[in-house]
Amino acid sequence: MIEQRLARLYAMMDTGGVDGIIVTKPENRHYFSGFTGSAGVLLISRQTQKVLTDFRYIEQANQQAPLYQVVRHGASLFETLAEHCRDMGMVRVGFESDFVTWEFYQKLAARLMAIELRPVTLDALRMVKDQSELELLTKAVEIADFAFDQTLKIIKPGITELEVALELEYQMRKLGAEKPAFDTIVASGARGALPHGRATNKVIEAGDFITMDFGAVYQGYHSDMTRTVVAGRATDKQREIYNIVLAAQLAGVNAVKAGKRGKEIDAVSRQIIADAGYSEYFGHGLGHGVGLFIHEEPRLSPLGEVVLAEGMVVSVEPGIYLPSWGGVRIEDLVAVSAAGCTVLTASSKDLIEIAN
Repeated sequence: MIEQRLARLYAMMDTGGVDGIIVTKPENRHYFSGFTGSAGVLLISRQTQKVLTDFRYIEQANQQAPLYQVVRHGASLFETLAEHCRDMGMVRVGFESDFVTWEFYQKLAARLMAIELRPVTLDALRMVKDQSELELLTKAVEIADFAFDQTLKIIKPGITELEVALELEYQMRKLGAEKPAFDTIVASGARGALPHGRATNKVIEAGDFITMDFGAVYQGYHSDMTRTVVAGRATDKQREIYNIVLAAQLAGVNAVKAGKRGKEIDAVSRQIIADAGYSEYFGHGLGHGVGLFIHEEPRLSPLGEVVLAEGMVVSVEPGIYLPSWGGVRIEDLVAVSAAGCTVLTASSKDLIEIAN
């Protein structure tokens, strides 16, 4: 698995004309080595792979990255990096220009001296998931699905959004989640008009729409799902908005297929919302890739130029957000295939009315 990932990295190195690459982004460090510590860098050439880290992570790196030589760096990571770049005979070294800070770059460049630094980006190498990644993503989705089912049992007027978020996170941790995939969103009533309305002390009232957007991290891999429910009986207006979003979501899922660009899929869902007269109230992209990071390429948006390939995992999450009224979002994770896609999220998308 790691060998196959490194092979793709080597091919990219050849194309980019570099002798080696310094990997600093945590997700890429994990992906190319297996090392999950919070500090350290990878130094990779075709002949040698090294993890440079500090005292705290030497044992962990040896256990998690058996294909790598583990190096304990001294007081200065930059001095150690420069020393090993020279020892490995590097002339041109790639660095992650979309992640490295200007300060990091300046300190590294000052010590590499005659070695040329070239900008590279590695995230695209993570877009297509291998079988082991798909299994971990599926498990993360299953954890979130179960947490949603359990949390429905405690939702009622009088509890707060924070209590709902706490229950979701508690249930996910019980099943083995390392942490939530992001700050849990619970937005009720008029707050549902906030696409990223994090849970607050607002009390849920009878008749509120409640949008819950949450996910689990399982062995580094994220899930992401959204469901909108009603605390009580839905009004005609709530049913109208919900059914428009549901139609757009189902159409978006059905449009996902290898060979299509992200913007083509986005347009399918967006047109349904526009035809219903709510185009100005759907202001974000239809979806995004999910994996070791919660928002990855490819993007399903009006600007999404990446062509989908089998094995990519993306969210499909249209919404309508009406100021001072509330909103609806429905989101699944799907795995792209040549025939279409497999929906990983199992929770029902029928409008749930919670009677308490």
